[in-house]
Amino acid sequence: MHASSRSSEFEKIWPSTSMARRTLVDQAAAQVAAALFSIGYAWPSSQIFGRTVLAGKNAREIALTFDDGPNDPYTLRLLDILAQHDVRATFFLIGRFVRQRPQIARQIRDSGHLLGNHTMTHPVLLGLSPMEIREQLAGCNASIEDATGEPVRFFRPPHGARCQRVLHTAAELGLIPVMWNVTGRDWTPLQPEQILRRVAQKVRINQKRKKGSNILLHDGGQAHFGVDRGPTLEATKRMLESWPQGEHEFVTIEKWVSEASPPTVRF
Repeated sequence: MHASSRSSEFEKIWPSTSMARRTLVDQAAAQVAAALFSIGYAWPSSQIFGRTVLAGKNAREIALTFDDGPNDPYTLRLLDILAQHDVRATFFLIGRFVRQRPQIARQIRDSGHLLGNHTMTHPVLLGLSPMEIREQLAGCNASIEDATGEPVRFFRPPHGARCQRVLHTAAELGLIPVMWNVTGRDWTPLQPEQILRRVAQKVRINQKRKKGSNILLHDGGQAHFGVDRGPTLEATKRMLESWPQGEHEFVTIEKWVSEASPPTVRF
């Protein structure tokens, strides 16, 4: 009798045992995915999954990055704040929102900012198959490119959740993965002064370590349009008004990439 036949007979005789074994395997896989998610999010500077862009070596340089847009009306208000201070930022956009608000994506581009891929629907990519990951990234690329007529070079994984197959797919699509080393945790209900205090504290730490600061903030929310980002906008406004210009230089992600050798992904 072949091994496969013996296995089949075993499952007929002991179906509950076979089911329990499959359940244990599924639970183990879920636990591994959860652990990878936790490591990726709690340690966004980690390069254990493959190389990603963090920040430059000039401690004066700061990149403002905003996730989860476009978002009515907050993205447009944010563009006004940035224009008042002549600051360029990087926006990681959700593809399904770009499909619904292509004019905002074009306005971000026309205002001189950098646009990046934040997937089509903002899933946790660790739970998806390679084909589904590709659909998420390629779909977002197409949404942004249809709206702006320009290719997309940069990608930020939702929640920072990444693994080798995520970064491999991004590389195949010509996307450079970008993480962060400062966050204001503005997806939680914080006041502007709390967001600003968190950001300023971590920027000071990076400066002491002779590193640039890649700041993660949000102009939108993954669930729907109209998520209130008023506190983030106010924190950004106060940051640009209060931080001495001579001590900081605002840049976009592409500056750091152009100064370094092209990121590669390890497999």
